[in-house]
Amino acid sequence: MSLLTANNLSKSFGADEIFDDVSVSIPQGAKIALVGPNGAGKTTLINVLVGLESPSEGTIQIARGTRVGYLPQRPELKGEQTVHDEMLSAFEELRQKEAELTALAGQLVDSDEELLERYGRQQRAFEEAGGYTYETRIDQVLQGLGFSKENYKQPLNQLSGGQMTRALLARLLLEKPDLLVLDEPTNHLDISAIEWLEGFLNAFQGAILMVSHDRYFMDKVVNVIWELDWGGLEEYRGNYSHYLQQREERYERRLKEYEAQQAFIAKEQDYIQRNIAGQNTSQAKGRLRRLERLMRGTDRRGRESENTWLKKRPPKRRTFKINLQANTRTGDKVLMTENLAVGYDQVLFTVPDFTLYRGEVAAIIGPNGAGKTTFLKTILGKLPPLGGEVMWGAQVKIGYFAQAHEDLRPEHTLLDEILSMKAMPISEARNYLAAYLFSGDDVFRKVSTLSGGERGRLALAKLALSEANVLLLDEPTNHLDIPSQEMLQDVLANFAGTILMVSHDRYLIDALASQLWYAEAGAVTIFEGTYAEYITRRAQEQAEKKAEVSKIRQPKSENHRVRGLTPYQREKRVQELEILIHVLQDEVAVLFQAIESASTAGNVGEVSRLSLEYNDKEARLNAVLEEWAELAE
Repeated sequence: MSLLTANNLSKSFGADEIFDDVSVSIPQGAKIALVGPNGAGKTTLINVLVGLESPSEGTIQIARGTRVGYLPQRPELKGEQTVHDEMLSAFEELRQKEAELTALAGQLVDSDEELLERYGRQQRAFEEAGGYTYETRIDQVLQGLGFSKENYKQPLNQLSGGQMTRALLARLLLEKPDLLVLDEPTNHLDISAIEWLEGFLNAFQGAILMVSHDRYFMDKVVNVIWELDWGGLEEYRGNYSHYLQQREERYERRLKEYEAQQAFIAKEQDYIQRNIAGQNTSQAKGRLRRLERLMRGTDRRGRESENTWLKKRPPKRRTFKINLQANTRTGDKVLMTENLAVGYDQVLFTVPDFTLYRGEVAAIIGPNGAGKTTFLKTILGKLPPLGGEVMWGAQVKIGYFAQAHEDLRPEHTLLDEILSMKAMPISEARNYLAAYLFSGDDVFRKVSTLSGGERGRLALAKLALSEANVLLLDEPTNHLDIPSQEMLQDVLANFAGTILMVSHDRYLIDALASQLWYAEAGAVTIFEGTYAEYITRRAQEQAEKKAEVSKIRQPKSENHRVRGLTPYQREKRVQELEILIHVLQDEVAVLFQAIESASTAGNVGEVSRLSLEYNDKEARLNAVLEEWAELAE
């Protein structure tokens, strides 16, 4: 059953047609990504599907009772309520039941069996609906998306744009709608938060439609790709990597079909021209009639037929062109540090002594706010180190791409910016900008009028003129659409120099990086290897930690539970129990979610099995809490 079905949608603004004849359906459980170049109309199509805009033509049907949750690119949460209050709004019905249960508890008397039975029924229903775990679920979602406990009390009207996006996303995830529509959900998330969101969405029982430029994220979450380009929409089965392969195969097949048809037409036209006035005139006239029908797209009875359509040359993907070439070669040692401390007024972290060699690609990763950009600016010399030193090798020429594009001067035109990098005739500069998709009067626009993607393209255009042999890149794929990301990745892969980049783009990191520098509060850890190897190593470490927790779970002898423990033994056991309590609380919460999902799906057997497991886990938690309370006293 489809939750949403759209037929023959078209959307125009005046004479500008955004898309035409788009028909789609979203079945239950589907996980769909909508991709395409900037300006193709992805957000417009999303707005039409969720009812924020009306189509110029076509119809949309949403199944009765379907709850749709929508995350726009720039959400606005208004009011003086706190972040935590906003999360509680996702459980209004549950909290109403909680209030009723509390009121009923105040009326209980031992002799009123009917009231006791009623209270028991309502309590069981409240428990099965997740009534005792919604606060835990709020914690899981908010902390998973990068909110600290201090953020819980922050009023919505004091949130930054990024925080507001994450807050609305958190509330939508807690509401669990039937169809979740997300426009760039990974914006403003660091890698750890994105990984958490991947896990949540993979376990999500409803359908998902998202617009995303995060290729790695789409590989992990989606199973269908919708590509919107040239005014039409095509569907591909599989994740992003499957889509890439299918897209290339589909293009090559259509190109061959087009070329074969063109060759056939040329051959027929040649035959007709040579024989229309000769002894084979009847055959030539017959071929002419067939050729005319082909041009009209009809069969011999005048009916339109797909088999007789005149094929069009498949369009090439639109993207800009960039040529990064290093005119000089550095020495073997490109960058060295010694006792380096990074920060502003106080040290954010220290860096182990390292040497970056020619040809290597190092990616700096870590949570938002850790100081990755500060690290890059310190290496570059824009900020002084708070300790130690940075040493560059011989013949180094640095090219820097800033995340905020602060090297672009708002009052300059695009031509001014290019000519400030290299003297050249105006005509040559205009041709150069055209390769970055700036044509006509665009070259006279002020930098201040450019969108984020346009500023990124201009910054890359300047970077290409630097002739650098060492690239320092701060989020180079931010604001770039997928075709531009793919192109930039290919260019960087073929760059002959050395690259040090800060990025959240795991697809780019996975393709290019030969080592990872993980920045967090206090220190930087350097991992020699690819991103795939880093993920494998991290999974192994997590498995080892889980094994350690499993050891803590093993039943202790009765001697461990008596008051005759030494102070050291008692303190150590209390610490063990506190770790175990957190683990068991999380497991109880997960079981509640699983019971909810099985109940919604009508799987009675699974509900029964999970309920037994939940009761065992809850009994274990209560026992641990009792032991902790006894020893803690």
